[in-house]
This record gives sequence, C-alpha cells and structure tokens, in this order.
Amino acid sequence: MPVIAVVDYEMGNLHSVCKGLEKAGATPNVTYSPKELEQADAIVLPGVGAFDPAVQHLRARGLEQPIKEAIASGKPFLGICLGLQILFESSAEGTQPGLGIIKGKVRRFRSEPDITIPHMGWNQLEVTQPKSILWEHLPSDPWVYFVHSYYVDPIDPLIRAATVTHGTQTVTAAIAHENLMAVQFHPEKSSNIGLQILSNFVAQVREKIPA
Repeated sequence: MPVIAVVDYEMGNLHSVCKGLEKAGATPNVTYSPKELEQADAIVLPGVGAFDPAVQHLRARGLEQPIKEAIASGKPFLGICLGLQILFESSAEGTQPGLGIIKGKVRRFRSEPDITIPHMGWNQLEVTQPKSILWEHLPSDPWVYFVHSYYVDPIDPLIRAATVTHGTQTVTAAIAHENLMAVQFHPEKSSNIGLQILSNFVAQVREKIPA
C-alpha cells in the first residue's frame, strides 16, 4: 500500500484523516520529519484552527522548505481545510505570511442577513474541473461537509476545481493543478463522498509509484 505522510504540526484532525486514508487503501504515517516527508509516496497536510499559529508551527518544525520541495518534485499532495489556506500568500485572519505556494489571499466571508459565519455543515459543490481526479466516480456537484469562516481567493482562476455558495457569496472550495490538490471542506467528515475523494487521491498516488 502507498505510504502517505500526514503532516503533524499540532493543528490537524489527524486521527480522522488517518482513518479515512486507511479506508481508502493507504498506509498513513503521522510525522513532522522532513526525511519521512521525502521518503513518503505522497503528503497530506490537514489543518484545524487559526492561520498564524499554523504557519508558525510549520516553520518552527522546519517543514516549510520540505513541503515546497515535495510539491515542486511532483509528489502527490493534498491539503485539507486550513491545510489549503496556508498554501496561499497571506490571510485576513492573521499577519504571518503563508507558504506562498499558490498566488492569492485568504479572505473572510462578508456578513449577510440570514447566513451564519462560520460556514458550517453540508453544502453542495459546483465542480469547475470535471476531469480532475478528485471527482472521479462521484455524482455531479456532490455534497460535502464544511467548517470555515475564511476562504481562499487564488489569482489564477483556472486552478479552481470546485466552488461553493454560502449566502450570496460563491467562493473556491477546492483547487487542483498537476500534483497539487487541496480542499476547503473535510473529506474525512463527508461520509461516502469524502471517502471516494480520498480513494481518488490514493489511486493517483498508486499510479506514480514505480512498478
């Protein structure tokens, strides 16, 4: 089974993510070792919490450069929730610079009558990259589970793999570009749809492992 490094920087729902990856047919390895990130077949960057502590913890553990090198090398990479947001240059939630792997900013939902912030619960994706491996074997515009007050705003709209609408605001819900994929929702909390998304990611990892 492919070994997938799950990055431990004290900001992730690691147990649920690992259980999802196991069900998807992978061997998760929770680690903050740059060497183990390099040796793994793929990397998952989960995240729950605030932007500034997340990037501070990553940098304190010396993980920023190994993550950038892994993505640049073509290794399959999946960011989840906060693990999507910290790939960007900056966030309205804090003052720390993000990793800057993706050009763009993280913004806060506008307050509107009759909507709640955070955006929490099940919502329907509008898939914008129907050929992305993320959505294989799924119904069109599937329902997934969100918990977030901030959303990513990439400069390049072509990397958007899906959007979601909350109130009158339609925002990026997933990105995909070559080996780099990341989602704002929680696949590990999204029942069979989420498990299929994780299975799709694991299938891509398998394809890249030398025979």
